[in-house]
Amino acid sequence: MSLFKAREWWSTSVGEEEEFDQGCLCVADVDNSGSGYDKVIVGSYMGFLRIYSPHPAKAGDEMKAEDLLLEVQLRNSILQVEVGKFVSGTELLHLAVLHPRKLCVYSVSGTLGNIEHGNQYQIKLMYEHNLQRTACNMTYGPFGGVKGRDLICIQSMDGMLMFFEQESYAFGRFLPGFLLPGPLSYSCRTDAFITVSSCRQVESYKYQALAVATDADTRQEAEQQKLGSGKRLVADWVVSIGEQALDICIVSFGQAASSVFVLGERNFFCLKENGQIRFMKKLEYNPSCFRPYASVSEGTVNTLIGNHNNMMFIYQDVTLKWAAQLPYTPVTVHVATFQDLKGVLVSLSDTGYLQCSYLGTDPMLFQAPKVDSREVNYDELDIEMKKLRKIIKQTEKSQDLLPRARKEDDLTVIAAVSSNLDPVSQATDSEAGDEHVPSVTVKITVKTRILVQNVKLSVSVQPPLAVTQDQFIFKSIEPAACQFATFAVFLKGNCSPAELTGDAAVTYSSPTGIPQVAQCKFSLPLKLVCSPAQPSKNANYKITIDTNKPPVNLTSLFPDFLSQTDEEQMNVVGFQLIAGSRVTLLASKTSQRYRIQSEQFEDLWLITKELIQRFEKHFAVQGVKDFMCSFSGTIPLQEYFDMMDHHFELRLNGVKYQELLSERAVQFRAIQRRLLARFKDKTPASLQNLDVLLDGTYRQIISLADAVEENQRSLSKAFTRLKSATHLVITLIGLWQNLNKEQVAILESAFLPILQDMQELGWEESVDAAVSHLLRTCLSKSPKEQALNLTSHLSMPKDNSRMKKHITLLCDRLGKGGRLCLSSESNVQQAVIIPDSCSTIHESDQEEKVQKVIQVRGML
Repeated sequence: MSLFKAREWWSTSVGEEEEFDQGCLCVADVDNSGSGYDKVIVGSYMGFLRIYSPHPAKAGDEMKAEDLLLEVQLRNSILQVEVGKFVSGTELLHLAVLHPRKLCVYSVSGTLGNIEHGNQYQIKLMYEHNLQRTACNMTYGPFGGVKGRDLICIQSMDGMLMFFEQESYAFGRFLPGFLLPGPLSYSCRTDAFITVSSCRQVESYKYQALAVATDADTRQEAEQQKLGSGKRLVADWVVSIGEQALDICIVSFGQAASSVFVLGERNFFCLKENGQIRFMKKLEYNPSCFRPYASVSEGTVNTLIGNHNNMMFIYQDVTLKWAAQLPYTPVTVHVATFQDLKGVLVSLSDTGYLQCSYLGTDPMLFQAPKVDSREVNYDELDIEMKKLRKIIKQTEKSQDLLPRARKEDDLTVIAAVSSNLDPVSQATDSEAGDEHVPSVTVKITVKTRILVQNVKLSVSVQPPLAVTQDQFIFKSIEPAACQFATFAVFLKGNCSPAELTGDAAVTYSSPTGIPQVAQCKFSLPLKLVCSPAQPSKNANYKITIDTNKPPVNLTSLFPDFLSQTDEEQMNVVGFQLIAGSRVTLLASKTSQRYRIQSEQFEDLWLITKELIQRFEKHFAVQGVKDFMCSFSGTIPLQEYFDMMDHHFELRLNGVKYQELLSERAVQFRAIQRRLLARFKDKTPASLQNLDVLLDGTYRQIISLADAVEENQRSLSKAFTRLKSATHLVITLIGLWQNLNKEQVAILESAFLPILQDMQELGWEESVDAAVSHLLRTCLSKSPKEQALNLTSHLSMPKDNSRMKKHITLLCDRLGKGGRLCLSSESNVQQAVIIPDSCSTIHESDQEEKVQKVIQVRGML
């Protein structure tokens, strides 16, 4: 039994499938019984009004039928219920019910019963007001200092305060600068209304200022009267709280000054009568409701604050005094007095769970039995400890600490890619020219051995590839059952992709409610992005791959692009990329060399990758284990640098366009302000061609926005081409220096640190940082190069010259025997802390001094 749990004294479920909110609960002696005990009044959005009088025989008892004094269904939704002296000629309490378009005041009375069913209660309509505007909330009090009666103020959804002097309508005023309605409360000590505006300011308006302000039937009239004659409505004081308020309460106990309590979204404020902040408390949770009440300590106020974590916190000013767990999230809370208990917490949830609770716990009657003392045999304990240590060591050697395989076996994801292209292409909105764009079908199978719920399958491919459907949702999957998802992949963009792979990830909830993830990868066929074509004799870019095995017939390597009967094409094959150039693959008849050539440098990548993969598969089938590919030519860095320059130039253009667009936007707003001032001027004057300037600026903004979008599309295309070229260069470096998979992975993480360019972080600065880190650590030539500056800022460079020098230096050091390794044993390194900018690396003592180095990605 938890001490920090609200103890249920009485509870009930109010209605079925009804909704409740902040103003739907009120506690008061509404039937004027004179006993001083409160009744609980609850109104719902469905129009039901209920009055309860809780009196359980013992704490935790279920509600009895006689606890419900009254239940009546009204015609309209109930927004708020309040109890006060709302009827003239009497000081008895009456019930005010606020509907969206009506205010009703009722008298609640009870009749003593002469039979076993007990007393009987009924309500009588005293008067009602039909509202011309949709109501939001209301407050009441002795406005203007009247004695013995309460007036009502209703705030409408369009910002009008409507005042009612009981049976008659008094006047209405619009709040200045209104946008959305906020909480509203009345302070009887200062005779002022306090609300929180959409500007996130607490504003106080004197009742007298509202009464003498110029009347207006519409907001347009109110705005016009501000420019003309009449009393303008001005706030008495304004305090900015910087967040939207959930509720406002004004409390005063005894002769102490009143305090204004404001509950914000993340903070809790207490203001004095004049608007000065008395104190504030930053909340570490999202509050849902609050209620200040009297404290036993003089000069302090206790406050109940409920939150969305089903907790109720009790503060004495800013000090947390108690915390209690509730079975639901409260939307409103009150402190009430009943016949058997004082200070009861009455709370209501949005679904209608009404609970009266108290703090603390019931006494614990259990007593732990005494333990018989005995002497400890240390020799036996030592033998048992040795056995346990031996079992632990054997367990650590035989299995992982985390049962990964078991979790993966709970749900399995299998992707199957069709071996043939779709007979009817499913490509939509493709930008890859006017030619026929093929598509291929992928089938995902989800198998499970346990019951899983909330299953969501997400599919992703690298742009410019696209899928016909990227998300599939299954409510639940039974044990030993399978679910299937089918979609098509096609080329959407106007460039060749850098990767022909995709990912399928499944998120689901286990029977215990724990979220889990299962995923798999799938490879797409080369036919999806290219088709057979006639070989080309001439090309601008060529690379040659060497092997250590006899030449292989290209017909056996590419049966999907060459037929067995075409003997003339056994040593040459042509590929026409759908969104690229023509690529030709030539095999030497006498040597073990293969040449790939194309008109575009980046188009060499896909064919080179496919050739190496098919080589490995071909020789693996034959049982050859020592097959190797190599590259003996010069790394095409100049062609790679040209693509880097083109990508960087587009990034610079994007920055220039953004600056121009910002300047034109500022100019456009300035012209608008000038025109607005001219239109408001009572004396007609010439516009001095401001309208022409406004139209011209608008056209410039539209043109610049189009240019930004076009540059962004070009940048995305250039980045995809740059990724293809980067993959090609990494592959050639790996073949050149015979790097293993771990070393190639280090290069890929250095040269491809991000998936796409962003405004805050681009490819150039990220790669320069990673390459600089490699040159400083595993490829360093002296301990001096390992000293790094302690800064942590990444910024866009002015040019690519420094990065080009670093990449050239990286290749040079790899060619001289340098090896990529991230382990601390290979090089004795100093502690590396994130640096600020890239520096030129020393090749000799005569080179330039070390400049600042950029931050290295976390994976390095």
